[in-house]
Amino acid sequence: MRALFAPAVAVAFALLSSAAFAASPEPPGGAAACSGCHATNAAAETPVPKIYGRNADDIMAAMTAFPTGPKPSTGMGRLSKGYTDDEMKPIAAWLAAQKLGGTR
Repeated sequence: MRALFAPAVAVAFALLSSAAFAASPEPPGGAAACSGCHATNAAAETPVPKIYGRNADDIMAAMTAFPTGPKPSTGMGRLSKGYTDDEMKPIAAWLAAQKLGGTR
């Protein structure tokens, strides 16, 4: 039994390590600009929705609704028109993986 345990642990560790390595802490192109309006701190008082840690599918749904008009906005409609869905997906995934700082 021990002979099987050590290789299984090694494989699991390798898979977890490669997944962690693949997930870059650096934001994909365009994502860093989001914090210009969207607060990264839970304690911040702002009418602009906080997007760090939100579900990536929800972020994508909002981002794709802006350029076509069903979701009203002041700036996001113009900004989101500059991105394709393929460019927005990694941004949404990165934002979803972020944690809000501060406390509420």
